[in-house]
Amino acid sequence: MNAIISGGSKGIGKAIAMKFLENGYNVAICGRNEGALNQFKSDALELSYTSDILTFVTDISRPEGVKSFAKACLKKYKTIDILVNNAGIFIPGKITEEKSGKLEKMMETNLYSAYHLSREIIPYMKDSSKPHIFNICSIASIIAYPNGGSYSISKFAMLGFSKVLREELKPTGIKVTSILPGATWSDSWLGAEIPYERIMEAKDIADTVWSAYRLGPSAVVEEIILRPTQGDL
Repeated sequence: MNAIISGGSKGIGKAIAMKFLENGYNVAICGRNEGALNQFKSDALELSYTSDILTFVTDISRPEGVKSFAKACLKKYKTIDILVNNAGIFIPGKITEEKSGKLEKMMETNLYSAYHLSREIIPYMKDSSKPHIFNICSIASIIAYPNGGSYSISKFAMLGFSKVLREELKPTGIKVTSILPGATWSDSWLGAEIPYERIMEAKDIADTVWSAYRLGPSAVVEEIILRPTQGDL
């Protein structure tokens, strides 16, 4: 069984990739930082995971970067069982004040990467016995918040993309699940003076994805909202 996770070297993506490795799945991940990708392999080795791991350095915000990653995955794995569209960036700011180009950058990374990667991979999921796409959206996909600016726009769009994909793929048997997490610990929060318990762990998101994936063939969880126990920050 083979899983592809975009932006899988850190944070939520890394936790999800490790969860599938833990359960014996081969995993392909991509990222822009070769050092982080090498660290992922080292961490997997320390945990004694023996499944096949493909790491690929690319800028997935560019269509050519997506195609290069997809080509490498499909050369290694003829059938894809799981696709996790996780790649994303957050640049805070207000629509009326942020620098020109911020919306385009976040749309390219947070939405277009998922659009292009899904189009490349879906034809190779149809022969899977358990095909499933997970789109990592955000609480910002359903709630606009101060200083969210273009990030929230891109995440609203990502949820819309996921809903459309779900409708289109119903006849194929490929499941589609939208994951909408609130604040989750990642490098974005490094240095923040926030109590640890106020932010979720990436492992919680990964465990949720795994639980949704384990359902039988006649059921799919379409949307999952996760928030810190004490609510949004």
